[in-house]
Amino acid sequence: MTLTKRVIPCIDVALDDDGDAAVYTGVNFEDLEYTGDPVEMAKRYNEAGADEFVFLDITASADGRETMLDTVSAVADEVFIPLTVGGGIRDTGDIKETLRAGADKVSINSGAIAEPSLVNQGAKAFGSQCIVISVDAKRRFDEQGEHYEQVDGESCWFECTVKGGREGTGLDVVEWANEVESRGAGELFVNSIDADGTKDGYDLPLTAAVCDSVSTPVIASSGCGSPGDMAEAYDAGADAALAASIFHFGDYTIEETKRALDDQGYPIRL
Repeated sequence: MTLTKRVIPCIDVALDDDGDAAVYTGVNFEDLEYTGDPVEMAKRYNEAGADEFVFLDITASADGRETMLDTVSAVADEVFIPLTVGGGIRDTGDIKETLRAGADKVSINSGAIAEPSLVNQGAKAFGSQCIVISVDAKRRFDEQGEHYEQVDGESCWFECTVKGGREGTGLDVVEWANEVESRGAGELFVNSIDADGTKDGYDLPLTAAVCDSVSTPVIASSGCGSPGDMAEAYDAGADAALAASIFHFGDYTIEETKRALDDQGYPIRL
């Protein structure tokens, strides 16, 4: 049985100047632009036929605060598809509270890098299917990595970063993907700092490098500009393709995207 490929819209949420939750969209994790209300956008994507929905609190970890669970709960009331929530999750207590607020899965980045055993603990307590490890990858053209790919004629490795790509960790993304898979992660959410918001397509060398190294399902993220970009991500091995800008700003609808992919022969839920 062939598993369907998933189309997943994502919202990046932060607190506005009044302390209210708002959706922002940027390029390379910078120059954030107000995009809308998270609850209204969640409701719209649920009705549009998205396969899943991702809510990322993009400043929780950097600000050292907890995820905005009241907003997560309000979003969960409007979506009847799998909901993944990330941002500010540091321990199993945070995982429990996020799931209790209505999330089906939690996305963890900084918390897992700071304490890798959190992956084991989360998988044991709540099941691997709940634990999504998010990777904010950045290209590095030096000799500090473990796994290299050819990118634009140069040898490149991918570094795990935190704080929106502003801080490197020295961790090789492929090494980290293998480690978290062995610790029980149920899914990998692979973001590209270099491609984020560009609409120039996913970082395919990054996507392929991770997909080729693990058996855990992979969500390709960052850089989607068209359904054709999603097709390329699927061809690189991704099980799902995530997009934000093309949906937020009306370049394509969920239905248009799915029909285009279905026309190309990809197994899509219509």
